[in-house]
Amino acid sequence: MNREILRIALPNIVSNITVPLMGIVSTAIAGHWGADSAATIGALAIGVSIFNFIYWNCAFVRMGTSGLTAQAFGAGNFHECTLMLWRALAVAAAMGLLMLALQYPVGEAALRIMNGSQMTRDYFYARIWAVPAGILLFGFNGWFTGMQNAVIPMCTAITVNIIHVLCSLWFAFGMDLGIVGIAYASVLAQWVGVALSALLLVARYRKLLTHVAQREIFDLKALRTFFSINRDIMLRTLCIVAVYTFFTAASARMDDPMLLAVNTLLLQLFTLFSYMNDGFAFAAEALTGRFVGARDERSLRRCLKGCVLWGTGVSVAFVGIYLIGWRELLSLFVDDPANAEAILATAGHYIVWIILIPIASAMPFIMDGIMVGATETRIMRNSMFWATAAYFAIFYAGYPLIGNNALWLAFSLYMFLRGAAQYLLSDRLRAIYRKARQE
Repeated sequence: MNREILRIALPNIVSNITVPLMGIVSTAIAGHWGADSAATIGALAIGVSIFNFIYWNCAFVRMGTSGLTAQAFGAGNFHECTLMLWRALAVAAAMGLLMLALQYPVGEAALRIMNGSQMTRDYFYARIWAVPAGILLFGFNGWFTGMQNAVIPMCTAITVNIIHVLCSLWFAFGMDLGIVGIAYASVLAQWVGVALSALLLVARYRKLLTHVAQREIFDLKALRTFFSINRDIMLRTLCIVAVYTFFTAASARMDDPMLLAVNTLLLQLFTLFSYMNDGFAFAAEALTGRFVGARDERSLRRCLKGCVLWGTGVSVAFVGIYLIGWRELLSLFVDDPANAEAILATAGHYIVWIILIPIASAMPFIMDGIMVGATETRIMRNSMFWATAAYFAIFYAGYPLIGNNALWLAFSLYMFLRGAAQYLLSDRLRAIYRKARQE
């Protein structure tokens, strides 16, 4: 079973690790471009947060597609697998076009709420053209994951992020576009990713995909199932977006303007860990759906136990990495000596949270994967409601007393409660095992 887990997890880890590296490079470019690196990093952070809000609210396309496709794959129903692909791409295309149509009201509202600068505004209206491609990639990658294929998403992610990094450097410095150049690089890279995914789909699955009629794709009963699952995922994602967006907004509104840059950089370290652990969450997602669809409870138990152990091991490893090397990692982002010393000195007051968060976050990523694969999305949604309510309550109760530490305390407990609540609400995973026996 460990071999099966690693077969899916390792390519996903490679895929995922390129995403924070892309964010790290973007942040480093912002830190090296212009006279005021803190202001540039802050402008980029707000712009990225706005797009995180958009993308995370569309992430249900990937997650819902993955679980349903994996169950159809486990049951050997490749006709249903084909239908799930076309449904995912149709929904993704519709959402992408809707975002382009609504870009101005959405953009202006987001910029006002997030207190964005003109630099952030320019970044937003340049990058918005990448959104349809990004949502289509959610559809492709969710389907590939459900089909137990982590290699194609890895190849696509590596290609997209290499193009993004190289073009970001060229556009930002060679063409002197700054963070707007980073936005244009994202547009180009995302659309290349869509083209590559389509080519690899045809090359790998041309003989497996069955002929489907349009009425089957848009069958109301199947679409109700698809959207009922995705409704729960979307509500869960809205909570995640609220937490992360509030984190940046609260940082921007604190008395010390340095805290926005510091919190942004510290959150990059957490993101590095989260994308690593998500590799095992994707493995749990794909294998849980497969074994539920195949009604193989024995393999399901072995899979879940293995994924939890691997996720915990990654968390412990990152505690050691951050404990030993946090200064060196943060130093990669800024080169101005005066700013670097000030940022590192301020970050030192809060680094304990980054060291502790991997332990608090050991379970929620794996539990998310299990619930998506089993399509037990109500449990995932309800646990997120409880954790999000606790996040805001802890912050507002603690901020007058401990300031920025309250934001990190709230975030740490929010992560811990996500995993704990899912474990308890699923009756210690018994609900998942029952589903494998019944279907």
